[in-house]
Amino acid sequence: MTRRPARLARAVSCALAAGTLMTTAACSGDGGTDASRARGVTAEQAAEQQRQTPSPTATLTTDGARMALITEADIEDDWTQVRDTEAENWHDSLLIGTVDVSDFLTAKAQAASCQRLINSLFDDDLLGRPSGASALRGFEQGDSRLLYQVASYERTDPEDSLHWMAKLPEKCDQFTVTADDGGQRTVQVIDIPLPDVGDAREGLRVTVRGSTGGENATLTLDVAAVRVGDDAITVTAGGLDGDENDSVEQAVKQGTPRLKDVLAGRTPTPNPSQIE
Repeated sequence: MTRRPARLARAVSCALAAGTLMTTAACSGDGGTDASRARGVTAEQAAEQQRQTPSPTATLTTDGARMALITEADIEDDWTQVRDTEAENWHDSLLIGTVDVSDFLTAKAQAASCQRLINSLFDDDLLGRPSGASALRGFEQGDSRLLYQVASYERTDPEDSLHWMAKLPEKCDQFTVTADDGGQRTVQVIDIPLPDVGDAREGLRVTVRGSTGGENATLTLDVAAVRVGDDAITVTAGGLDGDENDSVEQAVKQGTPRLKDVLAGRTPTPNPSQIE
């Protein structure tokens, strides 16, 4: 195969990619060393900057959503991953019931928000039904469970749901739910802090006190949602053993960069990301 003259090859390369830092360096007479130094950037540094710059956000696929899921190594303590089919069927009966409208000053409006909360916790769709790809993974530790979901909301707006979540500690700070058997449960909602990750985020702790199987019980759930563009991570963790706030924080801290990597066309590292 006939090789093109070096000068012609260099000229064609410059014409095709004019304007980028690396091309400017490559088109200089001595391989770009002087041009790079003039900008205070070496050719190696320029290459590293280009490698670290995320590509345009891609549409999340089902395979991508699964790739973005966390593993046991990403969360602290002794969580054990369960089968996906088992996690899909996790529903806590303490979350079934009708909100008592008489608990609220503005009645129907506030009661509707609180009803939406307990319904979405039971159905595992805190941000609404995904309009695109989605994947979930479940973990167990004693009597506690952690459900981690990655989903695309490309035709809906996860930001609206985050705004709704942000108002719940005020609107639904405490209310009563009446179960089908007439039993009453007290629900309290407070906000919890989350690591500064993603484009937007909200965290809640929901405590339900009532009875199950004829015995008094307290269900504590820590809930987090993190938006990355039109996609989002949701984490729900807890049970009768108490709060799981540390594990929720760790999940979003390690999981958000995994989702960002997938959307940038990169394969997430198999080991937990070290983010301070």
